[in-house]
Amino acid sequence: MPNDRLSRTSRRPIRVSFEFFPPKTPEMEETLWRSIERLSPLQPTFMSVTYGAGGSTRERTHSTVARMVKETDIQPAAHLTCVSATREEVDAVVDSYREAGVRHIVALRGDPAGGVGAAFEPHPGGYASTADLVAGIRRRAPEIEMSVSAYPEKHPESPSVDADFDVLKAKVDAGATRAITQFFFDNNHYLRYVDEARKRGIHIPIIPGIVAVSNFKQTANFATKAGASVPDWFAARFEGLENDPSTRQLVAAAVAAEQVLDLVDHGVKDFHFYTMNKADLVYAVCHLLGVRPEVGAAAKAAAA
Repeated sequence: MPNDRLSRTSRRPIRVSFEFFPPKTPEMEETLWRSIERLSPLQPTFMSVTYGAGGSTRERTHSTVARMVKETDIQPAAHLTCVSATREEVDAVVDSYREAGVRHIVALRGDPAGGVGAAFEPHPGGYASTADLVAGIRRRAPEIEMSVSAYPEKHPESPSVDADFDVLKAKVDAGATRAITQFFFDNNHYLRYVDEARKRGIHIPIIPGIVAVSNFKQTANFATKAGASVPDWFAARFEGLENDPSTRQLVAAAVAAEQVLDLVDHGVKDFHFYTMNKADLVYAVCHLLGVRPEVGAAAKAAAA
């Protein structure tokens, strides 16, 4: 990796944020908190916690972000969806987040209870769309920072690119303050998407979502469902590593760092990492990018 590219990150500091999913078991909770403790010294702008299909992890999401407020100095961002819930139920979750000290919500329509690919049907007494949800949160909690999703390669359920941008514009008009993209592997998709969004009067930050591929087959399958393409050149990086996890981790870190550095060259400063609750890989990527803890924080983390 050319040294001049790395030196540019020091002149144009990178800001990062991280996404986790809530634990299902005590063992997974231990893994999650080790990940949070590992990545916190990197001083992310926020750490988000997802909300399962059909709102299935509501209590665990709330418990995780509430603990983050109490035990870390990092701002948590709680995911919230409008699937399978009335407006009153969603509003109650917003109130509980505020009472717990959460000041940032990632507002999403959410996957149906059947998961990605299942048909979405609004709850008869619920919010009908993400824009509707954003407007509801904004009315109830005007001080809340609100992030929404964006799709550089079009949402898989959207009938057209134009319709997809109309949805994003509606979310912005309803009160969204930031968009975070679905992950992608070809930076041209993201750069074209941002240019087109600006032409359409969408001027909120659009943060690229980055995934370091620890399991290529699993990520490729999810990409297919999510409408994200996997270029042949990208797949070739992982060929022959199905049974070599150690090398795969090294390649994954290098490829993700390369992708981010290319975006830095195009003026991008903020990046959101989908961690899959795997802190070591993301930490390695951030280290390659020059995102490192302060000396005192690094010593404290090593002693913990």
